[in-house]
Amino acid sequence: MILFGISGTNGSGKDSLGEYLAKEYNFLFVSVTELLRNEARRRGLPVEREALRTISAEWRREHGHGVLVDKSIEMYSSEGGDVAYSGLVMASLRNPGEADRVHELGGQMIWLDANPRVRYDRIQAVERGRGAEDNKTFDQFVADQEAEMHYTGDSATLSLADVKTRCDIFITNESNDLKQFYTNVISALKI
Repeated sequence: MILFGISGTNGSGKDSLGEYLAKEYNFLFVSVTELLRNEARRRGLPVEREALRTISAEWRREHGHGVLVDKSIEMYSSEGGDVAYSGLVMASLRNPGEADRVHELGGQMIWLDANPRVRYDRIQAVERGRGAEDNKTFDQFVADQEAEMHYTGDSATLSLADVKTRCDIFITNESNDLKQFYTNVISALKI
């Protein structure tokens, strides 16, 4: 199985890349963030970053730090796996245990990033239906990113900085030209 895990900063294009690989290269795309949103809704919690961080840390404590990767693999297998798809791509991986699990399975990790102002403006320009999750000031947006960059003393929490050190492919996505972005990614992935 071809396996890619995508990580990076908010608004860097992680879901866009996953959706592109699904559409153009027949990958199964699993948004682990959407798995967490669905769980928040099931529990009657607000679909906000803090709730998602809490749920993901809880799952990691209960099932291991690679749990979101394992849930994605289960989805891949239940939907036909190698027979139905050319591979699996997951976004947004935010704990180093997830990156380690991708590597254990023979996959590669992709890191996407861009200038914070570019990413913030990109998110504000597109209505993604995420309400309070996206409806923030620039300062709140930067504070959310900082909260997700480093452990809080609990290895089950988010640490994007540690995930970044485990990535194999690094792509800067400063432009709003999606065609160029996809060209850069495909070149880097050698698909």
